[in-house]
Amino acid sequence: MNLLHALVLGALQGFTEVLPISSSAHLILVPWLLKWPESGLTFDVALHLGTFIALTLYFRKDIMEMISSFFDALSSRSLDTPAKRLPFLIIAATVPAAVVGKLFEHKVEEIFRSNPLLIAIFLIVFGIILGITDIAGRKVRGLEEIGTKSALTIGLLQCLALLPGVSRSGITITAGLALGFTRESAARFSFLLSLPIVIGAALLKTIHLAKHGIPAGEFLPMMAGIVASAITGYISVAFLLKFVQKRSISPFVWYRVIAGGIVISALLQGFKG
Repeated sequence: MNLLHALVLGALQGFTEVLPISSSAHLILVPWLLKWPESGLTFDVALHLGTFIALTLYFRKDIMEMISSFFDALSSRSLDTPAKRLPFLIIAATVPAAVVGKLFEHKVEEIFRSNPLLIAIFLIVFGIILGITDIAGRKVRGLEEIGTKSALTIGLLQCLALLPGVSRSGITITAGLALGFTRESAARFSFLLSLPIVIGAALLKTIHLAKHGIPAGEFLPMMAGIVASAITGYISVAFLLKFVQKRSISPFVWYRVIAGGIVISALLQGFKG
């Protein structure tokens, strides 16, 4: 992979991992449309590390508070406050996606990497579902009101994010809105819920890369991808949390529908990538 591709895909990962528009879809469809070669394991590590750095930096205070609350709950043997419950709810909600990802990640990747039509359809369909829940959701519950049932529901639906075009943040925000949470609360829980998955993916891929080593000429593109992903990811988190405080999610819905439509149109015209 050359440096330009690394910077573009790193920036794309940072933006699309956080916004509800599907990073996996973009990382498959953009190289397909531009006829770029496949990125390898080295770059997968770069993307996950960049996202991990962005989320960790932005939510550093939340992470420290959750760690403190986790040990407070253990020492007091009590979950009597929302702060004490939150880290355990995130852990519980992470389990379904972690199990499904471990079992089916490679199978899903084999199926969808060569099927832009299905990815485009998922972009459109789950974008419309996001738009409907944004309009119909009551948007009255705060993050402190989340309980076991709500957390597990969001966690189970997060499993759908394994499918390119669904979007991890998109499906978890959709679930949060459907359960009556405000846009900001749904988005914040979505990001906090993504932390264990992102950390786990980054760790596993880094260990795998350490065993095989970095191929010659890949170190600089890898570092460029990490930096680009981290910077754009941080900007995207800050932007989205501020955006949803006052505005609807409809721009992302329209983007998904238009992007999916472009891909379907290209396929109908015989474009093969």
